[in-house]
Amino acid sequence: MNRILSTLRTLALALVIAPLPLLASAQQPPQPPEIAARNYLLLDVSAGQVLAAKDVDVPVEQASLTKLMTAYLVFDALRAKKVDLQQKLPVSVRAWKMPGSRMFIDPKMQVSVDDLLKGMIVQSGNDATVALAEGVGGTVENFVKLMNDQAKALGMNGTSYKNPEGLTEPGHLTTARDLGILATRLMKDFPEYLHYYATKQYSYPGTPASNNTNRNMLLFRDPSVDGLKTGHTAAAGYCLVATAKRDLPGVGQRRLLSIVLGAASENARANESQKLLNWGYTAYEGVRVFDAGQPVATLPVWKGKADTLRLGRPEAIVVAVPAGSAGKVTTEITRPDPLVAPFTKGQTVGQLKVKLGDQVLVETPILALDTVEQAGLLGRAWDAIRLWIK
Repeated sequence: MNRILSTLRTLALALVIAPLPLLASAQQPPQPPEIAARNYLLLDVSAGQVLAAKDVDVPVEQASLTKLMTAYLVFDALRAKKVDLQQKLPVSVRAWKMPGSRMFIDPKMQVSVDDLLKGMIVQSGNDATVALAEGVGGTVENFVKLMNDQAKALGMNGTSYKNPEGLTEPGHLTTARDLGILATRLMKDFPEYLHYYATKQYSYPGTPASNNTNRNMLLFRDPSVDGLKTGHTAAAGYCLVATAKRDLPGVGQRRLLSIVLGAASENARANESQKLLNWGYTAYEGVRVFDAGQPVATLPVWKGKADTLRLGRPEAIVVAVPAGSAGKVTTEITRPDPLVAPFTKGQTVGQLKVKLGDQVLVETPILALDTVEQAGLLGRAWDAIRLWIK
């Protein structure tokens, strides 16, 4: 009988480890303020959670928010050393003749990638954008293919690119959800280039000084805002992808991302974005459940050179909960039982759920924080006997 019970334990797929008492039901989430926009989305980037959303899967015109993907590909080319920030790119006639917002460059110029990035991001220059697309992709058409391939790789299933700059064109569409995916990955994958989005003023020598101000008004209103991009066409309305980071006691840096699409004016998109961000910071509080590298659990290991294995994550585990709910957060771990060596540092060993009542806020893999090598023949044999009689 003991052997049968031991075998059943060995074959168990998961074990729940000491959860705190759960609430009878999940707390109702705070209701967001009225937002004067066709679509919006508020993400807690630090926690990986959606805080507020409206019509996030409805296809919309992208306008200059398209340039977020153009920048993503340019940053990727920089990291791969396909281009260099100081490398000067030619300005084609096609780039020079681009309508809409411009950096005011012409075919007589050779402009550095660094300046073109500032022209695209700060001035929203369509001419700078095409010059970068040609410099990275060879042709605009090839670059657009790269954009669509990257969108697919990121899981942006509602997005289709027809150009790199965002001028209205049939089929050039995205969704608020996809913009959230793109903006989050842009910040996560290329933190070394995010300073471009916080640049308040820039103009290329010889171009009009009147064109030197970043259109993201929140950069001038809120010191915690450090990006990202505005957009406007007649079809898209006024759009803004804005992000802020604030240092909070006990939590550390907490970053939110707001996406406001189809607002009525420049002021409206800024006001509604600010409203969303402020609400996100006050209606929800961040909870640092575990620090980076902190063991979520330390568990016994069988047939290993070490007796225990620490499980955790290399980064901090943070969740966002309605204000006043921090004390009601619970954790739950599932993992194989028994844990039998070997284990390699970084190997996925189980899953962690962070919950508020019955609601799962975050579910993430937990990894081995150490390497545990397999024991010698005698050690393995002894543990095999112990497991048999356990």
